[in-house]
Amino acid sequence: MSTLPPCPQCGSEFTYEDGANYVCPECAHEWPQAAAVESAEQARVVRDANGTELHDGDTVTVIKDLKVKGSSLVVKVGTKVKNIRLVEGDHDIDCKIDGIGQMGLKSEFVKKV
Repeated sequence: MSTLPPCPQCGSEFTYEDGANYVCPECAHEWPQAAAVESAEQARVVRDANGTELHDGDTVTVIKDLKVKGSSLVVKVGTKVKNIRLVEGDHDIDCKIDGIGQMGLKSEFVKKV
């Protein structure tokens, strides 16, 4: 059994597919299937080590010494990282750290300031 999204207008769970649209039989509301895919992508939430939601442009602090792969550098505890950018992949955050350069961080090792 496939799981179709509920109607965004009335909340009915009895929606069905009709071509490239979803249709609600209770209120006759129609919406494109592409809109449902976009809303699922927007629902992705990135949280820091304390559970606080992160957004693009936030400032975070590193909570653990992190070794930089392929280098002898270490990102020390308490390093402040400004203007982060959230991305898809195994590392949730793209940022630029002073003295090190461009890096990818996992959200579990930072906290929002």
